[in-house]
Amino acid sequence: MREATREREFREFAEARQRHLRRSAYLLCGDWHEAQDLTQTTLMKLYAAWGRVRRDGNVEAYARTILTRTFIDQYRRRGWLVEAVEEVPEPPGGQGPTPELRLVLQAALMRLPPRYRAVLVLRFWEDWSVEETARALRVTTGTVKSQTARGLAQLRRLVEQETVEVSGR
Repeated sequence: MREATREREFREFAEARQRHLRRSAYLLCGDWHEAQDLTQTTLMKLYAAWGRVRRDGNVEAYARTILTRTFIDQYRRRGWLVEAVEEVPEPPGGQGPTPELRLVLQAALMRLPPRYRAVLVLRFWEDWSVEETARALRVTTGTVKSQTARGLAQLRRLVEQETVEVSGR
């Protein structure tokens, strides 16, 4: 692939998908600045492999895989550093939960362990299959299923807890 064509194709992809990647990164990490850093790291890694990825096909899935693995690797190195969020992203079109429920869900999602959070974001926000999620996280489909179930159960408990605390105030 000629260098100019490679540059143009990558730039087009990055411009078209950067906003969506950043939104997914935000759901994973809960901080817009960190999400921007995570997105840029993802795009740098994607650029390094662009020729091969472009030939293989599914660039979008590869980018999401890089994003998710980079997020998990950062949390492994840093430990568990979770901060409260001030801004919640809007859902992509259509009727979503009420603003209050979105805040509760976002807060609860940020309290989940990074691995559960990654599985839930890929499965339900990105609408990936169990198999796609397993490939992205380099785990078995059984692990994805069990982490999905445990993550959802923990998310439900946290939402119920938060709802009781909010209504009790």
